[in-house]
Amino acid sequence: MGRKPEPGEICLKPLNAFMPQTAGPHRVRNGAYEEQDVTEPVVTENGEGGDATRRDFIHIAAGAAAVGAGAMMVWPLINSMNPAADTLALASIEFDMTKVQEGQQVVITWQGKPVFVRYRTPAEIESARADDRAGLPDSQTDAERVKDGHSQYLVVIASCTHLGCIPTFGTGDYGGWFCPCHGSHYDTSGRIRKGPAPTNLVVPEYDFVSDTRIKIG
Repeated sequence: MGRKPEPGEICLKPLNAFMPQTAGPHRVRNGAYEEQDVTEPVVTENGEGGDATRRDFIHIAAGAAAVGAGAMMVWPLINSMNPAADTLALASIEFDMTKVQEGQQVVITWQGKPVFVRYRTPAEIESARADDRAGLPDSQTDAERVKDGHSQYLVVIASCTHLGCIPTFGTGDYGGWFCPCHGSHYDTSGRIRKGPAPTNLVVPEYDFVSDTRIKIG
């Protein structure tokens, strides 16, 4: 213990003896005790200190981890929505054109839709080309609707462009298809000529993979 001061004796002590003892840094300004808030900056790649603190870095890292975990949970659901292999196989089909004779048509199915494959006669081709100059609601030449060198074959989606009914061949006013549901008439090129249908019968994407075989889709 220290010496007890005599009566009237002034006891002098260092100023910091009256200050509370804390673990953190502090300073005395104008006789007042002040805590100092000292943060340690995160050093960036170029060696300079940034504004982010270690706490900011922890928050960013935790957020990135949460996003990654969420993506891993969602991916199986997204992947399950991809079309199966058998569905992808039906995206395109091939057809042997020797199965249809001149003046006839067959109906095949592609992606769940009926498709007319017609082997046109010379008279049907001539009629279609002559109508190129007619006033057509949905203007297209016959050559735009067939493949070069294979003008005898016409391939169209077998659905009326009005409400999707299946038209029949040879009963209309223009030698082609007729939809009995609401009276749409198509010519031998499958072009709309009369009735409520707004557009021609749709020609799907297809190519000849040989002289006698087509691939649709």
